[in-house]
Amino acid sequence: MPSAHKSLRERADETTSTIQEILGISAESHSKEVSNAVEKAIIAALLEERERCAKVAFECCAEDQDKAHKVADEVRRIRNALVTNLSSMR
Repeated sequence: MPSAHKSLRERADETTSTIQEILGISAESHSKEVSNAVEKAIIAALLEERERCAKVAFECCAEDQDKAHKVADEVRRIRNALVTNLSSMR
């Protein structure tokens, strides 16, 4: 499977394995908790970056501010839904 098509969970699991290897700890040492923390960090970074991009689009294109505002609102709506869904999974 090409790396561009990996899910966030797959990336989190791979990162967890790498962290465990670097630290020299076994896979039984809280791997689920570490993987969840990594996945949460990836999601937070993606959401923050997407919101930053929407703000840049809003600020740089005066003639398209209405469209950029709608995009920023949609990003916030999706972010809130994602955070709510992830919170309910815990």
